[in-house]
Amino acid sequence: MGLFFEIVRALGASVNFSRVQYTVVDGGGGYFSNVKKLLAFSDRLIRLAGREGEVEIVGEGLRLARYCGGDLAVRGRILSVSRGGGEHGAV
Repeated sequence: MGLFFEIVRALGASVNFSRVQYTVVDGGGGYFSNVKKLLAFSDRLIRLAGREGEVEIVGEGLRLARYCGGDLAVRGRILSVSRGGGEHGAV
């Protein structure tokens, strides 16, 4: 999580740490923090709950690489990530 804080600080961004935070690696998966619950899981869809809201991950060949202490690593090709509030980001 140290690298995440460094990036946020360098960008001068404001972060709500109650929400799921994430970083996606093009073609290689992603890292999600502040995860409270795994709501759905398949090789094409993963849904996560944080303290505030949900995150939906759509992709191909998705698999869980690690899920421990609120941190989740996903492997596979992530095509998009969207928040329950309607925010959407294609990768």
